[in-house]
Amino acid sequence: MELVVKKFGGTSVGDLGRIKHVARLIHGYLTLNPQHKVVTVVSAMSGETDKLIQLARSCVENPAPREMDVLLATGEQVTIALLAMSLIELGVPARSLLAQQAKISTDRSYTQAQILDINVDTVRETLEKGQIPVVAGFQGVDEEGNVTTLGRGGSDITAVALAAALEARACYIYTDVPGVYSADPRICSRAKLLSRVCHEEMLEMASLGAKVLHPRSVYFAMRYKVPLVVMSTFSPGSGTWIVREEKLMEKPVVTGITYRLDDAKITIRKLPGGIEALSQVFGSLARADIFVDMITQTGLVEGRTNISFTVPDELSSRALEVTQNCVPELGAEGASLERDIAKVSVVGLGMRYHAGVAARMFEALAKEKIDVQMIGTSEIKISVIVPRKYCEVAVRSLHDAFMEMKPEVNEEQYPPAT
Repeated sequence: MELVVKKFGGTSVGDLGRIKHVARLIHGYLTLNPQHKVVTVVSAMSGETDKLIQLARSCVENPAPREMDVLLATGEQVTIALLAMSLIELGVPARSLLAQQAKISTDRSYTQAQILDINVDTVRETLEKGQIPVVAGFQGVDEEGNVTTLGRGGSDITAVALAAALEARACYIYTDVPGVYSADPRICSRAKLLSRVCHEEMLEMASLGAKVLHPRSVYFAMRYKVPLVVMSTFSPGSGTWIVREEKLMEKPVVTGITYRLDDAKITIRKLPGGIEALSQVFGSLARADIFVDMITQTGLVEGRTNISFTVPDELSSRALEVTQNCVPELGAEGASLERDIAKVSVVGLGMRYHAGVAARMFEALAKEKIDVQMIGTSEIKISVIVPRKYCEVAVRSLHDAFMEMKPEVNEEQYPPAT
């Protein structure tokens, strides 16, 4: 049995007309591929989750997390029922399945639950009866049967986890864009639609600002070797395949340029040098559940140093408070917060095999007279913090600098023709 999972996001099922369009897409796919079986995962209608959150906050100031999950899960319940009805009307047998029916088990971390296991017996039984399972994304159940939700982008996670559990040939993620681009096409007119990206690159790009896929879903796909396809619900095209590294014929030096505007920078001035001071600062932040990303330190001057680090902007006020509480005890001069920053990154598997990537990056930024405040690196990415007003210029200049570089060719898998 050739099995695929198809996930449709909120914009794809944003109203009744779009839900009927999705039903016709599935009907058309099965008409062209009668030997295939399809499992469908859907999100709530576009904007519905936000409306439910606002409804809860209009009712009480601090909604109980368990009850919030019960409320938010109703968004997907509406769409799975409407899509199943639309499929049935087209003569395609279908059955909607909530998380408890699809047996998607999670931990008890309400509003941010992690999938622990999926028992696919019900889904397989539905397929064997000739029906399309229409599964609610974003939700699960804990060991006591309580409804849980997986957090923003959770429907992507549901789809990839189902594809892994079912050993599907591929997981198709339908959205409102044709696929993954080399940069945000809204600010970079030369951005290219990528035909193939490896899991590792996509994980970096998703974590660094590319919003087309949730990082947790890409991690699931990489861990369980599930091919992903990102494509448009509204326009024809082959989309972008996200595959294992060894499936790539070429390894571009830089695959994509990404950016984030949701980070903030905290600087501690004249902190006494020594690992004990650093341990106290970052230990306090960890106990407050504040994630720290990039960290830089200036050289010691008279035994003191300046430390800067970035945190999610939504946590920055609390992070500043925690940091300022450490200042008197450590004898530092003070701590300050800067929100007007952008994190711009270059990502590419070929960076492992090419020297001079950093040099080219800083040369491109220097031509635009863009100052770099912080730098972070990994094997396949370089990230810099720049003033926010230069974000778009930085993305375009880096895209121009890197996109024409000659890629690495995997000659072992693709030997020359004889």
